[in-house]
Amino acid sequence: MADTLTLAVDCGGGGIKAAVLDTSGTAHATPVRVPTPYPLPPELLVDTIAKIATDLPAAARVTVGMPGMIRSGVVVHTPHYITRSGPRSRVVPALQEAWSSFDMQAAVAARLGLPALVLNDAEVHGAGVVAASGLELVITLGTGLGTAMFHGGRIAPHLEWSHAPVRRSLTYDQYIGEPERRRLGDGLWSRRVVTVVDGLRPVFHWDRLYIGGGNARCITPSALARLGDDVVIVPNSAALVGGARAWDLPPS
Repeated sequence: MADTLTLAVDCGGGGIKAAVLDTSGTAHATPVRVPTPYPLPPELLVDTIAKIATDLPAAARVTVGMPGMIRSGVVVHTPHYITRSGPRSRVVPALQEAWSSFDMQAAVAARLGLPALVLNDAEVHGAGVVAASGLELVITLGTGLGTAMFHGGRIAPHLEWSHAPVRRSLTYDQYIGEPERRRLGDGLWSRRVVTVVDGLRPVFHWDRLYIGGGNARCITPSALARLGDDVVIVPNSAALVGGARAWDLPPS
C-alpha cells in the first residue's frame, strides 16, 4: 500500500539513526540519531530501537540494518557490538556468546509489536539505490567497509570479504576504515579507495558499483574522476530509504 509507513533503523558502530518513511522513501518526521551505547548486549540494542521509536510517528513495520553477518534475521557474527567500548576495542567473550545466533528479527518484532526485517546494513543501504538490473555491488565507507551484492534486485548471500586481507596483514576494514582516513587524510585515503575499487573490478565484473556510507563524501574529486563510469556515489540517506524499499525486493 502506498501509505504503508516503515520505521527504518540504521545501526552503526558509532551511532544509531532512525526515521519513519513511506514506500516512496519520503520521511514523515525529522530522523533521530543517538550514540551507540557500549557495552551493547542484544537486549540493550532492542531496547534502544524501541526507545527511538517512541520519538517518531507510528509505523506499520520496522527494518533494521546492522553490521555483520545476518542470515534470515539471525546474527551469525557482528564485529562492533561484541566489544567492550566500540570498534577496535577489546572483544568481550560474554557479548560474543550473547550475539551469536541471536534472533534479532524475532526480538525486534516482539518488542515493537510490528512485522520486522533485519538485514546487514549494507544490504539495506543497497535496497535504497539499486536499479534491480544486472549485478550491482554496494560498498559503504564508515567505521569499516560494508558490502552487499544484488543480482536482478535480489540480495545475494552475504560475504564478509571486508575481513579478508588486502595488503600484508591488513584487512579491507583496516585498510580503508575510519581510523586510516583520519591518520592518512582524505587525499591518501582516497587513493586507497581507488586501489580497492580497481582490485575488486576484475573479481566481480559488476554492472554497477555504488559507494555510500558516511565517508563516501570524503573521496577527493581527483579520486572520483579515476573510479570509472560504472561507479556511482550515493548519499548516506540511502541507509534509511532502503529500510522502506527493502520490503519490496524480490525474494532471494
